[in-house]
Amino acid sequence: MSIIWKGVFPAVTTKFNDDDEMDFEAFDKNIEAQIEAGVKGIIIGGSLGEASVLSDHEKIELLKQTVKTVNKRAYVILNIAEQTTKAALQCAENALKYGADGLMMLPPMRYKADDNETVQYFATAAKSTKLPIMIYNNPYDYKIEVTLDMFEELAKYDNIQAVKESTRDVSNVTRMINRFGDRFKILCGVDTLALESLFMGADGWVAGLVDAFPRETVAIFNLAKQGRHQEALAIYRWFLPVLELDIHPKLVQYIKLAETATGLGTENVRAPRLAIEGHERKKVLGIIHKAIENRPELPVGSWGVEVEVDVRGVS
Repeated sequence: MSIIWKGVFPAVTTKFNDDDEMDFEAFDKNIEAQIEAGVKGIIIGGSLGEASVLSDHEKIELLKQTVKTVNKRAYVILNIAEQTTKAALQCAENALKYGADGLMMLPPMRYKADDNETVQYFATAAKSTKLPIMIYNNPYDYKIEVTLDMFEELAKYDNIQAVKESTRDVSNVTRMINRFGDRFKILCGVDTLALESLFMGADGWVAGLVDAFPRETVAIFNLAKQGRHQEALAIYRWFLPVLELDIHPKLVQYIKLAETATGLGTENVRAPRLAIEGHERKKVLGIIHKAIENRPELPVGSWGVEVEVDVRGVS
């Protein structure tokens, strides 16, 4: 199997109803908006998707629903964030069984594995599956950095194909390209560094606020890659105050609030998370509503795809 790791890959939220059950009607509405805007892949079960509070059964049901809704119009990527190698392998097996096109993988959770343990974790997973893998490199939040030397060891596994670059050091894009050329596709994982990363040569964008603003996110990516830098920059400057909601500990609540404001989601989160209230709510809504009121006119042809196109190609 193969994936073209280029374009915008939304890390989508998991929708819940008032009874704390998954809301697939709201979920499907958002997915359709993403595909209409021209995203290339849908990532489920990530941090933004509240994976830590989903049961294994719910993750499978979410994957099955996503595969059904997407219907080969984009890649479906399942995130793996597990405490044990055994559990990670089971997730990879389920991903293949229920139709995922690829995996995004965090290092082992909770235990701060050393370099060798981390490499072996990814290597064992790569050897266990034929699915393509994107390594999620986020030492800021998860305390384990996948260094360039570690990527050197992992380069022997053909299905480790990409990295979600979330070190918050935009120079790491250049370091990866200087060291490995085109061996690993690089997708920016920090919304507030996305355009900078694309200018430095990143291949894609694993985005968060795309969940509420899909067309604008895709337009920024396309314009940047078309060399229309000033047009991309103008939209990005409008977007930045909203993008900064992605780097807050309450990014789930904030982005779900933005989805609700743009008609693409619900505000429901699963406890222990709670909906934001009071001054905090007023402040965040102020940022979101200002962006909506000043939403830029997007250049013709900067977003959207024909939905019948099968972007996955032949596996």
